[in-house]
Amino acid sequence: MGAILRRVPPAPATPLSEALAPLRADPARTAILLDVDGTLAPIVRHADDAQVPEVTRTLLIAVAGRYGCVACVSGRRAATARQIVSIGSIAYLGNHGAELLRPGTTQIELDRDAGAWQRRVHQCADAAWEDGELRRLRVRGEDKGPIVAFHWRGTPDEDAAEALIKGVAARAEAAGLATHWGRKVLELRPPVALDKGRGIHWLLRDTDLDAALYVGDDRTDIDAFRGLRDLVEGGRLARAVCVGVRSEETPPELAAAADVLVDGTRGVRQMLSALGESA
Repeated sequence: MGAILRRVPPAPATPLSEALAPLRADPARTAILLDVDGTLAPIVRHADDAQVPEVTRTLLIAVAGRYGCVACVSGRRAATARQIVSIGSIAYLGNHGAELLRPGTTQIELDRDAGAWQRRVHQCADAAWEDGELRRLRVRGEDKGPIVAFHWRGTPDEDAAEALIKGVAARAEAAGLATHWGRKVLELRPPVALDKGRGIHWLLRDTDLDAALYVGDDRTDIDAFRGLRDLVEGGRLARAVCVGVRSEETPPELAAAADVLVDGTRGVRQMLSALGESA
C-alpha cells in the first residue's frame, strides 16, 4: 500500500489505508465508483483498443460482491463501458452521466434534456468532416449518441490536428452547443447541465448509503469529486473519498482536487485489492 501513496500539494493527502478503513468497515453502506479509461483500463493509442486487464476485472468482481453499490462512470456510452469492463452485475453511467445502465439490464435510461439536442449535435459534427481535412489528419470520430467526440491521440501530426479541432470547437460554440476538452479529445455536447457529478446524483438518488469513493484520472472526474462532496455537504452521505490516478498526463487540477493519488492503473488494482479484503 505504501508504494502507491502520494501527497497532494499544498496539504498532505490522507494516507490511502486511512481513507479506505471506514469504507471497508461497512461495505454494505458504501458505493465504489470508478472511471474506466486511464483508471480501470490503461490509456491506449486508439480508444477502440481499450481493455480492462483480467486481473483488474477479477478484483472488481470481488469488490462488487461486497459493497452496496459499484458502478463505472465513463465518458463513453454506457453500453460500450460495460463491454470494455465485461461485468454485468454493476451499474454504468455513460456519456458523463447522460446515460444510466442499471445492473443486469440492457435498457439504457437517457437524460431527457440531453436527448433533445442529439440531432443538432450530430449536424454540427457531420459538418466538421465535410472538407476532408480531419480525415487527412487521421482524426477519429466517436458517436456517443447525444455526444460526439473527436480524438487525435496518435495521429501523425497531433499539433496540426489539435489546431484544426479548435476550429471545430469554435463553430460548435457559435452554434449554441457546449464543448468539453479532455486528454487529446474534444466532445461536442448538448448545452445542458451534463457531467459525472450530476450523473452520480442520479445513480445514488434512491440508495441508502453512508459513504462513497470515486476514482478517476482526468478533468471530467473533478466533476465527480464535486458531486460526491455536494452529497456530503447536503447530508446525503457522511463521507466521500476522492482518488486521483497519477500518470504523466495527470491534469494539475485533478491532483489538487483529489484526497489521495494512486500510481496509474497498477495503483488502482492495489486499491481494489485492499477494498476486497475484510476489515
